[in-house]
Amino acid sequence: MKCNNNQTINLPSPSYVCEETLLLNNLKLLKYVQDEADVSILLALKGFSLKSTFDLCREHLKGCCASGLNEALLAYEEFKGEVHTYSPAFKPNEFEKITEISNHIVFNSFAQLELYKNSLKNHNSIGLRINPEYSSVEIDLYNPCGIYSRLGITKCEFLKGINTYPNNLELISGFHFHALCEQNFDVLEEVFNKFEAEFSEYFSRLKWLNFGGGHHITRIDYDVEGLINFLKKIRAKYPHLKIYLEPGEAVGWKTGYLESTVLDVVHNGIDIAILDASAECHMPDTLAMPYKADIRGASSDANEKQYKYRLGGNTCLAGDIIGDYSFDKPLNVGDKIIFEDMIHYTMVKTTTFNGVNLPSIVIKKSDNSFLVVSNFGYNDFKSRI
Repeated sequence: MKCNNNQTINLPSPSYVCEETLLLNNLKLLKYVQDEADVSILLALKGFSLKSTFDLCREHLKGCCASGLNEALLAYEEFKGEVHTYSPAFKPNEFEKITEISNHIVFNSFAQLELYKNSLKNHNSIGLRINPEYSSVEIDLYNPCGIYSRLGITKCEFLKGINTYPNNLELISGFHFHALCEQNFDVLEEVFNKFEAEFSEYFSRLKWLNFGGGHHITRIDYDVEGLINFLKKIRAKYPHLKIYLEPGEAVGWKTGYLESTVLDVVHNGIDIAILDASAECHMPDTLAMPYKADIRGASSDANEKQYKYRLGGNTCLAGDIIGDYSFDKPLNVGDKIIFEDMIHYTMVKTTTFNGVNLPSIVIKKSDNSFLVVSNFGYNDFKSRI
């Protein structure tokens, strides 16, 4: 369904709306980094997997990184670029297909490589995920290098792996590390220095390094030129190594919103607006971490504006609370509530808990028209159970 700008009131509610112009701005910046630094940037599907934008993404990025078979299939069938697949542990009944469609396969342990090495194809470039044991991510839930992390091989375990499987090192073409989360260039430099100090003795036998994700390149205060200069230095120091980065959030960062509708307003000590959008189903990070979404025309400070409301989802979970906000005017049934920056790490995490429908997917085109690309209903709920 396509409608002009005067018909936006008829969009399904709730809807994720991705703004094509904003996405294009992000992609152009990422391509600038890619070209200037002579590196390859991949789309991390775990953060942004809106397939209806892949034609645009494909013009700017080299391919996708996948976290398992389904994402790898999406990359292979819809993006049609390079496919890099990593999983903490591959499933035996899925691995054969992964080898068929993946250019790079990254293992999380020497034991996994040993288990699957006889299934590998000639076109598979094999890597190991390394844990550099350095990170400044403050929230444990999102820290891939936190204490007791299962993600990546520490130096101690790497040395054990060489001794246990001495022939497997010859199969390795690259190292992958991921230690960032929504961070600037300076943290990447610190992580790489630690990684280089521990593992550079093996670089001469490799063909590529993958610096993982968490690079907030499209954030307004990111040091883009610093990143480019840093990557150039690494390329000059190790000219035989191809360098990959795989941001997901940076692709979808501030490229759209979640539009919802007020269904009712009740009172129990405070005014509570019940929405057709849900924290539990549609924006789980508001419950999983200290995060509060911005709302267009409202204040996240519940006491700043005249009218204060607690916003809640339309599920039976008592804790399905989006947060307390204040508004210039009272909220009424039918009012639209627009949550900003809801394209990355949102659509990929939605659930149908309580039978609540998934939000529709809408593209706001560069000519300001709206294209509804996906609607969801009973059959989507039924097929997931």
